[in-house]
Order: sequence, then structure tokens, then C-alpha cells
Amino acid sequence: MKRIGLLSDTHGYFDERIAHHLRDCDEIWHAGDFGSAAVVGALEVLAPVFRGVYGNIDGADVRRTEPLVQDFVVEGLRVLITHIGGYPGHYAPAARPLLDAARPGLFVTGHSHILRVMPDKGRGLLHLNPGAAGRHGFHQVRTLLRFGIDAGKVVDLQAVELGKRGALE
Repeated sequence: MKRIGLLSDTHGYFDERIAHHLRDCDEIWHAGDFGSAAVVGALEVLAPVFRGVYGNIDGADVRRTEPLVQDFVVEGLRVLITHIGGYPGHYAPAARPLLDAARPGLFVTGHSHILRVMPDKGRGLLHLNPGAAGRHGFHQVRTLLRFGIDAGKVVDLQAVELGKRGALE
């Protein structure tokens, strides 16, 4: 079993609450809009494996190290991550061919700042969007997700609230 920490939309913000909730993870995934290469660096050292994708606000510094799409297998589960992907019934046009080609069991997106956990029975996948862990945007509460992957299944899924968006730490 692998323990996963998933976050998105940090927009250049990283604090001790994020580090605290990700400290025991085997892998950390970021679904785009890091906001700076410093956030990439802060996350890379927290777990043995780090995977991220760049988002629409990320500059050349992040795009040099993070791809647009991640497609990989963990513990028998095929995972597809991209920043702007939509959600079941409302997938982004660019995401549909990616989903058709990869046929993942887990599809991870960011961008909306809305935490979502939704099955897509038609595609046979689980969609996760961890919401936004940063302080910029319209969301009210900063969030991330933690879960396990065991024998091809997502297990022990937890939504973590990091505090109010505008609160100073």
C-alpha cells in the first residue's frame, strides 16, 4: 500500500500545515498552479516520490520541471493527472482524448478550487480534485486530500481542511 498526499492550486503559497499533513506520505502529487518553483522544491523533499503537473498560472520555471500530464501506475492503479480536466459529465475538451487513450482508474485534476470526489461509472474511474491549498482564489477553505492506494483501489480517503483562505498563519 502507498500513502498519497494530493494538493493543487497553491499559487505560490506553502505553509507548515501543508507540510504537517503530508509528512507521512509515500508520494505527493500536485495537480497544477504551483505558483513558483519554490513550492515545487518544498514539496519534493517531503516524500520519497513527488509527481506534479503545471497549471495555467505556472511560468517557465515550473514548466521546465513539471509536465502538462502525468500518466503512471501505482499499486496496480492507472492514474492520470492534468490541471484543467473538468469532472464527470463536464470534462474539458482536451481531457476527453487523454481519458480515452489512458483509460485510468483514477483521474486527478485541479483548477476549479472546488474539492470533488466523484465516481464516473461510465468510464470506470474515480475523479479527485483536492480543491485549493493556496490563499488566492474564490474558495473559502484551503484543502488537500490524503488516501491510500492498495491493490488497485483508493482506500482511506480523507479531506483535510487547512484553514480559511485569507487567514494569516
